Amino acid sequence: MPEKLLIVDDEPDMLKLLSMIIREKTSYESVTTNNPLEAVDLVKQGGFDLVIADLKMPGLDGVELIDAIKKIDEDLPIIIITAYGNVESALEIMHKGAFDFITKPFRKEHILYTIDKALKLVRLKKENEALKERLKKTEG
Repeated sequence: MPEKLLIVDDEPDMLKLLSMIIREKTSYESVTTNNPLEAVDLVKQGGFDLVIADLKMPGLDGVELIDAIKKIDEDLPIIIITAYGNVESALEIMHKGAFDFITKPFRKEHILYTIDKALKLVRLKKENEALKERLKKTEG
């Protein structure tokens, strides 16, 4: 089953661009929303392996979205994309638990590389947990 990505951005053109890149260049499935509050509800329903979100959005900005998602699933990687990138906001975002921070305009290869890197980490964590469980069963 392909990994499932949630893309959150208040700009419809960015949602279309990101979902097109993912659809054309990967086997991943993507769900998009322009409403960060809806994104929180979608994460609560589960099934996502990665979230890509804009930093500046009405209602709930990217930092607040990270906080809300991490309360639901602390291991879910979040990539923040923004046109307003600076060192201070990047540090705050990474401190809050984002996997990475990408500034607009970005290269298609950069976003794909970052997605792959985050999903590899997710796979490794899941594999590690499964191995720990198997080890417990053989020891017990």
